[in-house]
Amino acid sequence: MTLTPLQTIIMIGAVALGTMVTRFTPFLIFPDHREPPRFVTYLGKVLPAAVIGLLVIFCLKGISLLQAPYGIPELISVVCVVLLHLWKRNSLLSIGVGTVMYMILIQFVFI
Repeated sequence: MTLTPLQTIIMIGAVALGTMVTRFTPFLIFPDHREPPRFVTYLGKVLPAAVIGLLVIFCLKGISLLQAPYGIPELISVVCVVLLHLWKRNSLLSIGVGTVMYMILIQFVFI
């Protein structure tokens, strides 16, 4: 299916408007001089850890411990991420190195 130029412009405008609304609304609801409600502050503290936990479960859900390579590349990569994060305290570095480690393991070691 091919879009006409008008349809393309309308779609880009709708996406841009949706993005702007979701980005600007919190600043309109919670201006600098007002303290956000306690539940918003609570969610800001607990949701990052919950999201990371959900991502870990999602990434590891397809591992089969009964078929080769028995989850070994995933285990090595997870240990690498945890140790590197405990050492450097840099999320981007630990996730990036863990991803590269996993790709090297599944492409060259556990073929």
